[in-house]
Amino acid sequence: MGFFRLVNLFIVFHFFVVTLFFSDSYLSSNENLEIHTTKFLDLAKEPRVFEWMVEIRRKIHENPELGYEEFETSELIRAELDKLGIAYKYPVAVTGVIGYIGTGNPPFVAIRADMDALLMQEMVEWEHKSKVPGKMHACGHDAHVAMLLGAAKILKEHEKEIQGTVVLVFQPAEEGGGGAKKILDAGALENVSAIFGLHIAPYLPIGEVASRSGPLFAGNGFFEAIISGRGGHAAIPQHSIDPILAASNVIVSLQHIVSREADPLDSQVVTVAKFQGGDAFNVIPDSVTIGGTFRAFSKESIMQLRQRIEQVIIGQAAVQRCNATVSFLDEEKPFFPPTINNGDLHGYFQSVAGSLLGVNKVNGMQPLMGSEDFAFYQQVLPGYFFLLGMQNATLERLESPHSPYFKINEDALPYGAALHASLATKYLLKLHQDVPVVEGKYHDEL
Repeated sequence: MGFFRLVNLFIVFHFFVVTLFFSDSYLSSNENLEIHTTKFLDLAKEPRVFEWMVEIRRKIHENPELGYEEFETSELIRAELDKLGIAYKYPVAVTGVIGYIGTGNPPFVAIRADMDALLMQEMVEWEHKSKVPGKMHACGHDAHVAMLLGAAKILKEHEKEIQGTVVLVFQPAEEGGGGAKKILDAGALENVSAIFGLHIAPYLPIGEVASRSGPLFAGNGFFEAIISGRGGHAAIPQHSIDPILAASNVIVSLQHIVSREADPLDSQVVTVAKFQGGDAFNVIPDSVTIGGTFRAFSKESIMQLRQRIEQVIIGQAAVQRCNATVSFLDEEKPFFPPTINNGDLHGYFQSVAGSLLGVNKVNGMQPLMGSEDFAFYQQVLPGYFFLLGMQNATLERLESPHSPYFKINEDALPYGAALHASLATKYLLKLHQDVPVVEGKYHDEL
């Protein structure tokens, strides 16, 4: 027990030293800005900011839009940016909006929110339930937009103290559409030095954050296969070639890839989540369609999974006298690389979040097999992603994302807004010392 106390004391001391280091080296050049950033959370909790964020979040929640269809959401964002006097580019990546706060000159740092909803019927009965049948903000992207706008409001009020330019990234199509890649392809972040993003977490206490250095979320790909046989009457199966039996063997065999071919220390997942075939009790269908996802934390493992999935599906179908075609849906659902947090930004995040929330509110975490298209940004520039808690133990238990019963604890909104604003402004202080200021307007710089 004494050993563990010693370890804990060492960790706390180390974190204290790191905090002092960042405070001295990043912030000593501008004491006024340090005073403001420590008060960002108080500002975000003020009714004029908090209630404004809540209203925005509920409007978006009532009108969910799928990836690359976020036209009304984008219009709402632009209207609020106009009211705040914040310049922006639109359209970027179909419905995306890129805003700018600060000098308009280097250095540049970005903070990002995703905007899209899910193809899901909301089952929560409340005043602001989705008005669009079959569509729902079941992953918190409505809250993400509200928090980024909250950060924008705070930052605009302190624009004269920003030493560089904060780039606001309102991104479409995170849910499988690869909106982050389209933002990059549009050249919107060419001169950005770092980017930060967050996701709400229903099981993490409100006012706390969690993240880690290195791999955070897995890379993710999708597959779909059509297994074709010959249909016929279920009473005389010898005259048919049964694709359902073939598909069943395929699914079982796919599970052997992870259980018998992958290194147990290299986390991987292959899941078949789609099975469609036949619509009668006594008719063997001509074909069956299956589909699913595969995930891992390295490009090598992902490519190996992809190769073996195709081989197993085609081979096992052939054993049952069927033919199979396999698609990895590269156009509709592009491959997401692993989300890997920059090591240098990890210490920086711990320092900023620790000073804003308290050292004991900044948690480590294990990697998760979920995926996040924020990873596309991290492939081309330093990026850091973290989870923001919203659980209140005295209230009801919150459901996990992608549930039709998913809810947001709106008390978490000020924490996200303050963290966005603090991470961006403090990071610019260091960059300002290293990057020469170039005359010109922001539209020319990005």
